[in-house]
Amino acid sequence: MARAKNKVAAHQKKKKYFKLAKGYWGARSKVWTIVRDHVEKGLTYAYRDRRNKKRTFRSLWIVRINAAARLNGTTYSNLMHGLKKSNISINRKVLADLAMNHPDAFAAIVKQVG
Repeated sequence: MARAKNKVAAHQKKKKYFKLAKGYWGARSKVWTIVRDHVEKGLTYAYRDRRNKKRTFRSLWIVRINAAARLNGTTYSNLMHGLKKSNISINRKVLADLAMNHPDAFAAIVKQVG
């Protein structure tokens, strides 16, 4: 008697991988062994870069805050120190948004701190 290999589960797993590989070029979307390798590598990069994205955005916010702070006659470090000293708890994301889209509100915050 032949050994049962649970073909249904194996087929479902392959289908899932091929769906993830949709849009890949050439054999990367058609050959099972290559699909498996490239999908796993892609998922690894996705996991890593979800964390790197947070890093990148934080540095972008800091650059924007610093540029707006310098337009208002102070520096990023002095502004952040002043915010902490005056117990104004506002995060960098919101500060950067204010600096970009509402410069008058940002200037009011700088004036209150300085």
